[in-house]
Amino acid sequence: MKLVDELYEMYRNKLTGDEEDIDMLAFAFLEEMSHEDLLALIRDMDKQELYNLMGIYLIESLKGKFAQEHYGQQRVSTYYPRNIH
Repeated sequence: MKLVDELYEMYRNKLTGDEEDIDMLAFAFLEEMSHEDLLALIRDMDKQELYNLMGIYLIESLKGKFAQEHYGQQRVSTYYPRNIH
């Protein structure tokens, strides 16, 4: 994605690249963007970039939901191993 390449070039010599720096950069960028700016970025994405974006969003959101559900409670397993040979 062109945006990622541009941000990387701008900050690669200014940040260490650890998770904290990347989070800070991403949130600072998003804070400056309007709803319309974000929609314009999405409209400019090709099909694969849009799939990647939605994939990451879905994965992280589902991880959060499952982590929330399991927080502070014991959940009974609903997984039953099966022999499918």
